[in-house]
Amino acid sequence: MIHFSKLIRQGQGLAPVLLKRAASITLDWDVRQKSRFESTDSAGRQVGVFLQRGQVVRGGDVLVGDDGSLLKVQAAPQAVLRISHCSEHGTPFDLTRASYHLGNRHVPIELQPDHLKIEPDHVLADMLRAMHLIVHEVHESFEPENGAYGEHGGGHHHGHEH
Repeated sequence: MIHFSKLIRQGQGLAPVLLKRAASITLDWDVRQKSRFESTDSAGRQVGVFLQRGQVVRGGDVLVGDDGSLLKVQAAPQAVLRISHCSEHGTPFDLTRASYHLGNRHVPIELQPDHLKIEPDHVLADMLRAMHLIVHEVHESFEPENGAYGEHGGGHHHGHEH
């Protein structure tokens, strides 16, 4: 088994030719949010991922193995609820309201300019439909937000502290 303990966000700084040759691994959100897991890559190798606690793997990230090999991570399509505004009964602002209510429930949410995605939940789907939003179950990748104090909490600052 090859152990992977280093993560390169979106493969930054790696030559495209290296990424093209790298094996890949396709994982759903439930696995990618874990810092330790085992799987099989596209080359049929058993891999063990051992990242720092709380580190989340995103689609497009690259893992570096103890043997120096690279492993591209792909976000697997999975069942999600795709939420969009209804142009007949509302406005795009309804997505902002929905984000607020989902955030109050600490629901992992993917934010896009024209839609939201959450994991399937019939109670939340009913709440969103009652807010005149359109809710469809689809099979797509899921990349929820990290949150205000997520894995990048200490790194990037804009100097807004007063």
